[in-house]
Amino acid sequence: MRRAAFVRALFGLPLGAGLRAPAWAYDTGDFVRAILQDNEGAMRRILEDGFDPNTKTDKGVPGLYLALEEDSLKVARLLVAARRTKGEQRNTKDESVLMMAAYKGDLDIARALIDKDADVNKPGWTPLHYAATKGHLKMMDLLLEHYAFIDAQAPNGNTPLMMAAFYSTPEAVKLLIQAGADVNMRNSGGKTALDLAQMSNHRNSADLIIEALRRAQGVPRGQW
Repeated sequence: MRRAAFVRALFGLPLGAGLRAPAWAYDTGDFVRAILQDNEGAMRRILEDGFDPNTKTDKGVPGLYLALEEDSLKVARLLVAARRTKGEQRNTKDESVLMMAAYKGDLDIARALIDKDADVNKPGWTPLHYAATKGHLKMMDLLLEHYAFIDAQAPNGNTPLMMAAFYSTPEAVKLLIQAGADVNMRNSGGKTALDLAQMSNHRNSADLIIEALRRAQGVPRGQW
């Protein structure tokens, strides 16, 4: 017998369609299984029975974060659309759901989270760092449109431009430079974005940064 039906029977409630079991008819295990299986139908029933969509796993991971991380996108869309879902949720590493949406490049979920007051400029690592790391240009644009601090520094001093220079694409580097990123900043190890681009052998990104540095220093184009 399904858990909800068992609870109805236990308390003498009718088993007819349309009646809801108490909110605690489902537990965290049911919630997590629905996420991992991307089982939209199961998650819909869980939410309809009043289960909190902001529930975290036993490891402190918000359900919506887990759904994005596992590419359980049907469930993720259902969760983000739930009225009670909070826009700002974080795991034990202080990573927010918006950061994972930025890392995955999921614009629809990112927009929904921002509409629910997700923190675009949380202290430390930010959604823009994560988007820049993966080179998601449209996501970077979205975050910048919502006033993401372009030179935000992570605990190790890395900026989004540094992440793009080391991990990502010339297009991401170009976008950040054109949006006004500071090419002179250094991280806690004393490295600049140019240093990181050269360390990762991203020559095209390095060339873009060198060009920006020369412009900032007023070097005429003919002397580059």
